[in-house]
Amino acid sequence: MKRWSSIRHKLEEDYLAEALRGRIQYFATSYSYSPDHEGRAAIRLDGKEILSGNYWNQWYKTHLYPHDEKYEDRMKYDMPFMDDVAMDLGLFDQRCFYEAFEEFDNQSIEKSLASENLLIKIFALLDRRVGKRRLEKMKAEMETEPSVIQMFYMIRVAAEGIG
Repeated sequence: MKRWSSIRHKLEEDYLAEALRGRIQYFATSYSYSPDHEGRAAIRLDGKEILSGNYWNQWYKTHLYPHDEKYEDRMKYDMPFMDDVAMDLGLFDQRCFYEAFEEFDNQSIEKSLASENLLIKIFALLDRRVGKRRLEKMKAEMETEPSVIQMFYMIRVAAEGIG
């Protein structure tokens, strides 16, 4: 697995759209004094965290998961599904960032934009390989996307000056 510093460099320098450079920062840390060195992760816009999660939320907020078709799998596996529920509740940590990046870094931008893992989809929305024309074409489909994806889409569209 790559070190966080190299992952962050790739996300903020190699992949991030030019219009967002210096405005979007990715953050992940492990706490050396916590059991198993667990930690937290976040995405910041202009220094303010707009999406964040930590390992302990996975334990303290599990009762908030809806009892839907994904519930049993969510309770069985270490990594929560990176869907709208996990995002809204902050039920992800630095390991989720690492795994999402690994998948994102090793697949096409089209596959990343279609991913069910919302972290991967966020990385893709902020990616320089998604141009203005593609963003404009995506406008109609954004109405059916989870609110967190809509938020990152709006951030990108505003940064690109697309009306």
